[in-house]
Amino acid sequence: MAKSEENFEELITKLEDITNKLESDKLSLDEAVDLFEDGIKISKKCNKKLEDAEKRITILLKTEDGIKEENFTAEG
Repeated sequence: MAKSEENFEELITKLEDITNKLESDKLSLDEAVDLFEDGIKISKKCNKKLEDAEKRITILLKTEDGIKEENFTAEG
């Protein structure tokens, strides 16, 4: 049976774990590079999920009279 795809939150948790490990000084160069590579792959998956969510939101904002697109920005 194939493993189900990880959700965004699970991927973010993995990225946080990788970041914490990379910030430690107990890794060899090879281990650090491998973790960095894993982090890049996970980051790309997160970006894809965010892009897909944005597309879904855009579709939901469509009206019968046309398209009502709104810019979504993070406020903080």
